[in-house]
Amino acid sequence: MNRRHLFGAAAALLATLGLAGCKDDTPAPETQAAAQAEAPAEQKTYHWKMVTAWPKNYPGLGTGAERIAERITAMSGGRLTVKVYAAGELVPALEVFDSVSRGTAEMGHGAAYYWRGKVPTAQYFTSIPFGLSTMEMNAWLTHGGGQALWEEAYAPYGVKPMAAGNSGMQMGGWFNKEINSLEDLQGLKLRMPGLGGEVMSRLGATVVNLPGGEVFTAMQTGAIDATDWVSPYNDLAFGLHKAAKYYYYPSWQEPQAIIEMLVNKQAFDSLPADLQAIVTEAALAANQAMLNDYVYNNAMALEELKKQGVQLKRFPDEVLAAMKTESESVLGELAAQSELNGRIWASLKAFQAQAEPMQAITEQQLYNWR
Repeated sequence: MNRRHLFGAAAALLATLGLAGCKDDTPAPETQAAAQAEAPAEQKTYHWKMVTAWPKNYPGLGTGAERIAERITAMSGGRLTVKVYAAGELVPALEVFDSVSRGTAEMGHGAAYYWRGKVPTAQYFTSIPFGLSTMEMNAWLTHGGGQALWEEAYAPYGVKPMAAGNSGMQMGGWFNKEINSLEDLQGLKLRMPGLGGEVMSRLGATVVNLPGGEVFTAMQTGAIDATDWVSPYNDLAFGLHKAAKYYYYPSWQEPQAIIEMLVNKQAFDSLPADLQAIVTEAALAANQAMLNDYVYNNAMALEELKKQGVQLKRFPDEVLAAMKTESESVLGELAAQSELNGRIWASLKAFQAQAEPMQAITEQQLYNWR
């Protein structure tokens, strides 16, 4: 065979096998682009702080904040982590709203009526004396326009609110003397935040606003004569039965109590859509989880309080009637303070009137006959 033909054939074979010469292994431009499109982009991670109004790991409330942080971290696969700070660790309990508004912390966990000095409208979004039940309040927020009104109230402060828990119907409070008539309220030194506190003030009590961590000491030292807090689950944890023996019901002042999650609006808007959805869903899940905690643990704690010698007392009808009358006056005056307040109060009243007929033939009948 001709030597030139032999070398040519060999070169062709090697080329076919990809072994010939110093071949350039760089992929074609179109191949590189396809590979880059298939490779996942590097995802940004976010590290947020959550400040709370509760003592560290406090049952129901503090643990509710921790649960939200854990769920957000887990559902995001670590792309959004949340570190929780108890009251006083980063900011005082009653400065949570301001901290989130300023962006010192991206998130907060507390009760809206704690910020009444800065945002009077916020009082509508914890509880209303003789107002909506837990189920009704959740329905008003999600279907009755309440959430939009809540967001409108907080928008000037750059804060986005979300319902992230509820303690359900609470108790009337702890008293170191019996309440047999309206005269017994005169000069009573009482810790009661929100609209209920305003009602009691008009009925003759001296009302103060204290964070939860200071309530037991204030009762024990006689700095106050009475206090509301939450319900048996939390009250037992604080040892309030060691500071007062009379435990009053019903909770006219807080027939339910929303626990809110505050999110700095700018920080929330900076998140990608999937992380925004995770934050929103974590709050929604926490709302139900906390209520479950309270229904179960209140029953257990009430039995323990009875064993400890606590005396359960019902407010006299005369006192309850006066509380209801004064509540209507207080709520009417708050509604008159601004156009937004007026719309919120009108919406709440309309929804309550709409919901009552169904509740009267369902929940109320069950409880009355059970």
